[in-house]
Amino acid sequence: MASRRAAPSANGTAGAQGGGGGHGTAGAESVDADLVNQQLSDYLFVVLGAISVALVIWRVTTVMNRYIRTVSSLNNDTQRYFALQTHGVSWFKRNIQYAPIFGKRHNREFQLSPAVNVGTLPTRLQLVFLMAYFATNVAFCVISIDYSQPFRAGAAIVRNRTGVLSVVNMVPLFLMAGRNNPLIKLLGMSFDTFNLLHRWLGRIVALEAVAHTLAFLISNASVSGWDGAFKTVFRVPYMMWGFAATLAFVLIGIQAASIFRHAFYETFKIMHILLAIVSVVGLWYHLKLKDLPQIKYLYAVVVLWALDRAARFIRIAYHNFGAGGTKTLVEALPGGACRVTVTMARPWAFKPGQHAYLYMPSVSLWQSHPFTVAWSDEAERLDGDKLPMDRHDVLGMRKTTFSFIIRSRTGFTGNLYNKASACVDSRMLTTCFVEGPYTGGHQMHSYGTVMLFAGGVGITQAVPHVRDLVAAYSNGTAAARKVVLVWVIQTPEHLEWIRPWMTEILAMDKRREVLRIMLFVSRPRSTKEIHSPSATVQMFPGRPNIDTLLGIEMENQVGTLGVSVCGPGALSDEVRRAVRNKQYNGNIEFVEEAFSW
Repeated sequence: MASRRAAPSANGTAGAQGGGGGHGTAGAESVDADLVNQQLSDYLFVVLGAISVALVIWRVTTVMNRYIRTVSSLNNDTQRYFALQTHGVSWFKRNIQYAPIFGKRHNREFQLSPAVNVGTLPTRLQLVFLMAYFATNVAFCVISIDYSQPFRAGAAIVRNRTGVLSVVNMVPLFLMAGRNNPLIKLLGMSFDTFNLLHRWLGRIVALEAVAHTLAFLISNASVSGWDGAFKTVFRVPYMMWGFAATLAFVLIGIQAASIFRHAFYETFKIMHILLAIVSVVGLWYHLKLKDLPQIKYLYAVVVLWALDRAARFIRIAYHNFGAGGTKTLVEALPGGACRVTVTMARPWAFKPGQHAYLYMPSVSLWQSHPFTVAWSDEAERLDGDKLPMDRHDVLGMRKTTFSFIIRSRTGFTGNLYNKASACVDSRMLTTCFVEGPYTGGHQMHSYGTVMLFAGGVGITQAVPHVRDLVAAYSNGTAAARKVVLVWVIQTPEHLEWIRPWMTEILAMDKRREVLRIMLFVSRPRSTKEIHSPSATVQMFPGRPNIDTLLGIEMENQVGTLGVSVCGPGALSDEVRRAVRNKQYNGNIEFVEEAFSW
């Protein structure tokens, strides 16, 4: 899967798999071809670097704009300037930045049945990038090739070119696969977006590997037949290793398809890792046995993988070991959900929107699953008579408690709920290791008006923002003057998921001045279940009319309106559509919290 100088193959012809010049090519021509391949490799990194620089500039500009907006609005209750929007920016948000490919469907999954999921659609901005990068790779595979030369010579160049580009693309592929991807924070992009890019980069790598292998097989088959071509592959060690790597790439592409990934997720994860190891090992020997220069890219791949794994281990060890370790309580709640409360071994500075991976050996020995942190508390650990003498002692006495709401589905979540339900009082003490924290979406302090939409268990993303914004309003450290939480649930019993936390929020200082809560019950058993406790906490039957709710808030909009949504794909798409339709009515920004898998 890489370029090298011309050498005779096992069957006496030049240009074996991974080889340089084709049949009858001169050494000078092979060197020229290698030089072009290296230049194209460099160009590919230049393309990625240029995109990264552009995104960094966008990120810095956005952060500075939000900071200026926050500082300017601290003592300004109207924030009229920030409520206005220019026509050009509104057009870009409506038609490019927030727009699905067509219609309104983006995060809502295409399902052939409840068990068969075929994935989601990207936004227009994501599609433009994916198509542009895919087209760039196609162009790099075929440009500067003299197609008038003999077939085998042309096939050799295509073979080398596709092999080199496949290896080069593995560097960003493995970078985007890591949970500790530094680009997430640097570029301000979500893990969900990087996951999308990772999947498509994997497809590009696999397609280029297949093209590389087919170019060799077709070329050799034109002389010695298909039997001779395959005999050469399995007789020559470095070809055999290269073929194994290509086969692993193909299998990854098949098993990583949404229909299999969603139906058998835990099996998919294990197979994905094993096949990735096979592909790297096979490619390593393919390059090493022929001393090909492209192995330097594989060094980078291995280093990226090792650093990510080391960072995961360090996070787990630091936050979970020592000081008595972590202690975990799992409570089975009405509506098929669990509340998992973890008391960490060491303190953790929590920010709204963060998520963590949970390892529960008693439920799933090898698996880790990501969940949004729904609540965090800090408490002093009073387990001794010794008074703290310095800052280190004070920090050592702090205990951080994290809570997660986990809806029962299949696999890990279903097993967890069943185990907790079978315990006395539906409460289970178990061992849990928390890997994190991993950053979430941006904070909401710069918006004069904030609307948080949540569906079902998506409330875990909204609750920390509500507490944070109410506290910031009380302290005078945020632009927010109006915070509206809209939560769509199926039955009132789902309120039990967050009841203790909402009780604490409703008791916060100046809460009534800034916060309104609107609960929509989509499947009430009777009208008696629907009652509004107060003017600031209201309950309604049915589903919300997103357009109407946004319109009401925009009539008396304070500053920039920030709209966030976390929940089922249908709700996210409906909120996205409403935000796009309101772009010309005022300054409104949209944040979708999603975690594709």
